[in-house]
Amino acid sequence: MSQISLHSVSLAFGGPKLLDEVSVDIHKGQRISLLGRNGAGKSTLLKVIADEVSADAGEVITAPGLKIASLPQDVPSTVEGTIYEIVATGAGKAGEELARLNKAIHNNESPQLIEKLQLTIEEAQGWHKSTLIDRAITQFELDGDTPYSSLSGGMRRKVFLARALAGEPDVLLLDEPTNHLDLDSIRRLEDYILNTHITLLFVTHDRRFLKRLATRIIELDRGKLYDWSCDYDTFLDRKQALLEAEEKEWELFDKKLAKEEVWIRRGIKARRTRNEGRVRALKRMREERKKRRQKSGTVSMQISESQRSGYKVIEAENISFSYNDTPVVKDFSTTVTRGDRIGIIGPNGCGKTTLLKLLLGQLEPQGGQLAVGTSVNPTYFDQLRNILDPDKTVWENVAPGGGDTVFVNGKAKHIISYLSDFLFTPQRAKSPVHQLSGGEKNRLMLARLFTEPSNLLIFDEPTNDLDAETLELLEELLLEFSGTILMVSHDREFLNNVVSSIIAYEGNGQFSEYIGGFDDWESQAKAKELQQKSAKPPKEKKGKSIKAAKKSSGLSYKEKRLLEALPMQIEEMESEYEKLCLAMSNPENCAKPGFIAESKKSLDKLQETISSSYKTWEELERRLEGSNT
Repeated sequence: MSQISLHSVSLAFGGPKLLDEVSVDIHKGQRISLLGRNGAGKSTLLKVIADEVSADAGEVITAPGLKIASLPQDVPSTVEGTIYEIVATGAGKAGEELARLNKAIHNNESPQLIEKLQLTIEEAQGWHKSTLIDRAITQFELDGDTPYSSLSGGMRRKVFLARALAGEPDVLLLDEPTNHLDLDSIRRLEDYILNTHITLLFVTHDRRFLKRLATRIIELDRGKLYDWSCDYDTFLDRKQALLEAEEKEWELFDKKLAKEEVWIRRGIKARRTRNEGRVRALKRMREERKKRRQKSGTVSMQISESQRSGYKVIEAENISFSYNDTPVVKDFSTTVTRGDRIGIIGPNGCGKTTLLKLLLGQLEPQGGQLAVGTSVNPTYFDQLRNILDPDKTVWENVAPGGGDTVFVNGKAKHIISYLSDFLFTPQRAKSPVHQLSGGEKNRLMLARLFTEPSNLLIFDEPTNDLDAETLELLEELLLEFSGTILMVSHDREFLNNVVSSIIAYEGNGQFSEYIGGFDDWESQAKAKELQQKSAKPPKEKKGKSIKAAKKSSGLSYKEKRLLEALPMQIEEMESEYEKLCLAMSNPENCAKPGFIAESKKSLDKLQETISSSYKTWEELERRLEGSNT
């Protein structure tokens, strides 16, 4: 039995239908990824299911007593109260009473009021909700007493995620849940969903998140829903085949229609009684052709490049910066050269933006030395989109002076033509920015920034809300860019595909640089952590003999030998893994029959063995340390 059923649901906002008689059943335990182009209506569909928007036609049927919780694409920025008070409201009426009680206690309200609130909660049997609220707050490592107004965008998103989980919903609707979240929070959310077996319908640009969670894919395309019931990679293959088949079918239809139009213009034969059926058929073909909704085009982007910078773009030597005696960046050194593509990762609020400002010379280091190279011309992509004026039109935001021409790489282009490259229709170009979806706003940001000549691109979470096709094009564009790139991102797939090195936060103001993409950093950081643990000298045990100490170690002789050998074994396997990856990237090897398939099997087996070896190493280290405490 389905938990939620949509039957012939339709909805439009003045233009073509966003939802055109869509039907779908959502069953318990399914984790469904909702895909579609920016502006296709994905967020609207989630709101219809959550009963936040009413459909024009059709019906949405939910199972009796079903609890649905949702996370919006854009979380509110003006909500009053503490984290606890906001999260508590997700636990229903009892949660709202707990929020009032928490506020009354913090405001030192009268004992009579506090007692009254406590009695109300007790009568509603709502005290168990307090445990759920505390658990949700702990899940994302939040401080319940912190005012919501003081939080960053990423922290606010964590609060509303915790709020959605606080009521233990049966169905969870998530709209771009990874936006502004740090890597640790994304993993925590993934683990929670996988461990609770909750029913999930989600929209995301994060391909790694999608691949790990989705058990089913549905796509919203030109008002229709398509159920693919497969994984993401299979979906991409099937989708391409469908589009090619659709194109051929339409080509045959258009040829037949053109032939019938020629026939009807002959006049006399068409008016004969015995041909009336053919005339009626032609009318039906005309109507069918009018109703056809073409797939929107592909984004076509160019980056305006300025003259080349000097070879050394940025050189930092032991730079430091603190806020109120708290180290944010401590003794960091790096040399950024022309053509480098560097990703910066770390928890929300750790100082990534501060590091960017230091490297760009916007903040002066409190210690160390910084030198910015010659002819460096930066352009900055702000995740909060502060350069966009929400009350002005798309046109006015890209051409602030009110003109109708922009210049890209020195060539003039009419504003309407330029915006069409970013999939903005002439009508949409004259719409105010506040009417755009999140993905459309990010495309507009790119459209504006790419008119500014630059040789150093600085991105702060550029992938938020972008659809998969635009993301892939942006990746290609950045790889072809001859200048330098610095980016803060938590999109693991994007980092893997674009950057050549990672600067990672490692605690207490320390940042370290690693060669490679996200997976390379993860592997190196894990090995580094384990090496540091194994290098720690054993703790002395006073009052115990050597014999007793050996007995309490908790490891057998064989396990000790394994612990000593594991680091070298893992290093050799990782070296073999890298060699195999290099061989697979060789076109000559790829042409050999069966080479890719066999190599893929070997890679999977190696990865499994390496992962297992790391777990064994961690377990042996844990037991060894536990026996020495």
